[in-house]
Amino acid sequence: MQAITHLAQTVLAQYVGNTLLMMVIAGGLAAILGTGCAWLVSAARFPGRTIFAWALVLPLAVPAYIAAYIYADLLDFTGPVQSGLRAAAGMSGGDYWFPQIRSLPGGAFVLGIVLYPYVYILARAAFAAQSLGQFRAARSLGASPFRAFWQVALPAARPAIAGGLALVLMEVLADFGVAQYFAIPTFSTGIFRSWLAMGDKQAALKLAAMMLIFVIALIAFEARTRSGRSDSKDGLATRNDEPLIALSAQGKALAIFACCVPVLLGFVIPALHLGGMAMSETAIAATGDLWSYASGSLWLGLVTSAVCLIAALLLAFAKSRSNSRIASGAIRVSTLGYALPGALLAVGLLAPLGLLDVGLSRIARDSFGYTGGLILTGTSAVLIYALSVRFLTVAFNTVDGGMSKIPPSLDAAARSLGARPARVLARIYAPLLSPSLAAAAALVFIDTLRELPATLILRPFNLETLATRTFRLASDERLVEASIPALILLAAGLLPVLLLTRTGKA
Repeated sequence: MQAITHLAQTVLAQYVGNTLLMMVIAGGLAAILGTGCAWLVSAARFPGRTIFAWALVLPLAVPAYIAAYIYADLLDFTGPVQSGLRAAAGMSGGDYWFPQIRSLPGGAFVLGIVLYPYVYILARAAFAAQSLGQFRAARSLGASPFRAFWQVALPAARPAIAGGLALVLMEVLADFGVAQYFAIPTFSTGIFRSWLAMGDKQAALKLAAMMLIFVIALIAFEARTRSGRSDSKDGLATRNDEPLIALSAQGKALAIFACCVPVLLGFVIPALHLGGMAMSETAIAATGDLWSYASGSLWLGLVTSAVCLIAALLLAFAKSRSNSRIASGAIRVSTLGYALPGALLAVGLLAPLGLLDVGLSRIARDSFGYTGGLILTGTSAVLIYALSVRFLTVAFNTVDGGMSKIPPSLDAAARSLGARPARVLARIYAPLLSPSLAAAAALVFIDTLRELPATLILRPFNLETLATRTFRLASDERLVEASIPALILLAAGLLPVLLLTRTGKA
């Protein structure tokens, strides 16, 4: 018994250690790339700057697990990179060293290059809101550009950078696809293996409890970063301003290179490699059943979007009509689902759901002569509920932003004429919020398409989506056959990026 307990503690320590190390490496890489590129785009002038300003957000369109499949295919021993090196240098396998992509550092690298835009977006907005005078005063006192950045610009933007970093760490903690494909023991893969592979529900629940502690800590960290942000109307260099940093010809070349590398690694290389594989005969031949799992993704995304849209509209309407702390607290709790990793949410639902389902089945059997199995477990309703809980935050934030732009006088005028709240919501708010509702539905739909761990755990046996199909084919090393559904997921991910750039947030 002591040996089993010691083994369990060792395995748990491995999960904790690997998860923390992944978060540190991926978070550090994302912070360096995001902050550095945001400063270059905000403070310097170099050819292509306006293109890089939005192109640096493109890696967000690439699901991390798809990037993992691509880089494993490119950098493995039999991949084109190592094969080309061996052919060019006339070497064999044992004559050289090459970093292993299927490793913890490799997984952290993949996560870092696709998640750094979270830091970039917030850091760039923070740099754009800073005072010109403070930076130029430091320069006039003899500070070098690097020292002025380190001691003036960076501390002022630190809350925004920390907020972006918190989002990156949440995504790394929630990751399942990269860790599973690279065989890295983390919380998400541990929960999945314990529950489904080994049938050890107690171990899965313990891992989920530990994971929840990490989630709470990250939520608290992210909330704390919101305080202390200072904005100024005297922003950094705009298009017509003199740049804060004057770059030489060599400096401009380095700036272009520094901004090119993240875009190439995070978006261009995965997109081109997927596109090349998708045009092969093998990939085209594998599209015979494409519609079956595309239709599964389609209806799942539509239903989840509809549920989230209705809930978000009701919550935003309630928030606009009530100043109660209880109502605000209830709305805050109901929109925390996005911070919960898919594996944690799925396991957290399955445990109480099993008890409820047993009771419902017993009542149905005793009262109505029901002879089937469990009523809820293994149905699409549970999956839709879990996805709605997870992505309600996305819909609510979008709808609430639109709600804040509607003058309160419209509501007051309608109420003075005797209109009931339901009629006010249907006749006034819903039409005015149609752009926000459309954007919210699109964002939830795309997030549902790309969600992997919750769908894998909770989906019915007869439901296959683009994400699960891509995962299963790639896990069987059939990446060419998975290239077309993966390319569809990548293309769908471009919509949120386009919305960000169109609204000026990126």
